[in-house]
Amino acid sequence: MSDAAGTERQPTSELSIFHEVAKALTSSLELDPILQTIMQKVAEFFRPDNWSLLMVDEQRNELYFAIAIGEASEAVKNLRLKMGEGIAGWVAQHGEPLIVPDVSKDERFAKRIDATTKWETRSIVCLPLRSRHRVLGVIQLVNITLHNYTESEMFFLNALCDYAAIAIENARAVEKIQELTITDDCTGLYNARHLYKVLDTEVYRSARYAYEFTMIFIDLDHFKAVNDKHGHLIGSKLLAEIGYVIKSQLRLIDYAFRYGGDEFVVLLPQTSKDQGLVVARRIRDSLRASEFCKVEGLNLNVRASMGLATYPQDARTPREIIDRADAMMYEVKESTRDNIGVAQQGVVP
Repeated sequence: MSDAAGTERQPTSELSIFHEVAKALTSSLELDPILQTIMQKVAEFFRPDNWSLLMVDEQRNELYFAIAIGEASEAVKNLRLKMGEGIAGWVAQHGEPLIVPDVSKDERFAKRIDATTKWETRSIVCLPLRSRHRVLGVIQLVNITLHNYTESEMFFLNALCDYAAIAIENARAVEKIQELTITDDCTGLYNARHLYKVLDTEVYRSARYAYEFTMIFIDLDHFKAVNDKHGHLIGSKLLAEIGYVIKSQLRLIDYAFRYGGDEFVVLLPQTSKDQGLVVARRIRDSLRASEFCKVEGLNLNVRASMGLATYPQDARTPREIIDRADAMMYEVKESTRDNIGVAQQGVVP
C-alpha cells in the first residue's frame, strides 16, 4: 500500500511544481527570482547534495556558476569551465543531457573542481538549457540517488530546463528592449530621457550621503559646417567617434549622454568641482589631439565648448544643474570656444 501511495503522489507533486514554476514565469520578467524558483523545485524533487545552474559566457567561450546551492556552493562561485571541460562543459558543447552514475569511470569528469572545493563528487546528472540552436546554460545535480531515476524523472527535469531557458530568453529580450529605450542609436551613449532618471537618483543619493557630483555640458564647435560640407552620414559617423572619445576619458561609475544634436552631457558621481575640471580638460585635450573620420579620408579635427557645474554648490535640483552647466557652456560659446566655463569661476584662462 505504501508503494502504491508513493507512486500516486509523484505525479501530483510534479503537477504542483509545474504550476508554481509557470506562475513564477508569468508573474515576473526578472530572471533571478524565476531561476531561484526553478532551482528550489529541482532540489525539493531530487534532493541532490549540490546543484547548480551554469550559464554560458559566449564571449569567453566558458561556463560560470550563476546559481550554486549546497555545501560546495561558496567554493565554486568564482570557478569557470572551458566549453567542453568536465561533464557540464561537455553537455554545453554538445547540447545533450548526460547521466554519470560513477564519475571516477568517466574521463570527461573535471577533477580540478573537486580538488578546489574539497568535495567528493560521485554521480552527476546534467542537462542543457536549449534555446533554438544554441545552449544557454546547464543544470547540474550532484550525488542524487540514481537507482529510481526513470524516464519519467528525466522528462520532468527536461521540462524544468525548458522553463529555465524560456525565462532566460524572456529576461534577455526585456533587457534588450530596456537598453534600446535609454540608448542613443547614433553614438551608443545614453539618451536625454535616461539622463533625467539618472539625475533624479544622483541628487537623492548625494543629498542623503552628503556627496558632491559634477556635470559637464559639451557642445561641439562648428559642427553644422561639417554637416553642410560632408553630409549627414559623415556627421553621424563623427558624432559616434566623438562619443567614443568622451567615454574613453571616464571611469566605470561615470555616465555619458548624447543630449541632442551635437550636445553631450557627462555626469561624474562623487566628484568635486576641481576633480570635474580635470576630467573636462582631459576631454578637451583628447578632442584637440584627435582626427576623426580617417577611414573616410577626411581627418577632421573638432573642438568643443564646455560648461561645468557641481552639486550642491551651484544647483540643488536636476533641472538647475543642467541649466547651470548649459549657461557656462554658452559663456564659452560666445567668447573663446574650444574651452571650459566653470560655474562661479568663469571661463578657464
